Amino acid sequence: MRTILLVDDDPLQAEALCLIEEPTFSSRLGLVISGHHRPGLGGPEFVAELHIRKPDVPVLVLASGSENASDYSESGVRFVPKPTHNDELVEIAGQMLSHSGR
Repeated sequence: MRTILLVDDDPLQAEALCLIEEPTFSSRLGLVISGHHRPGLGGPEFVAELHIRKPDVPVLVLASGSENASDYSESGVRFVPKPTHNDELVEIAGQMLSHSGR
């Protein structure tokens, strides 16, 4: 079973970056969901750092609507403005998990 790591608005995102380096956790990681506005390390910076460490993991970025999707040019990143219906988020996450190559 694959794991989804949710770090939306989490001030402990540095711990999330450490967590993905743990081999047992990393081998199960199928998707990261992150917010655009984040305390400390901003959304684009967090995604860039995540992809340095784990380039094959897709990232779903949730934004409040006024942000710019062009801040995320990396492959495997999907930018979704809020509000988005929960069913649509579940569908997007499922599509990203199925295309993650695992």
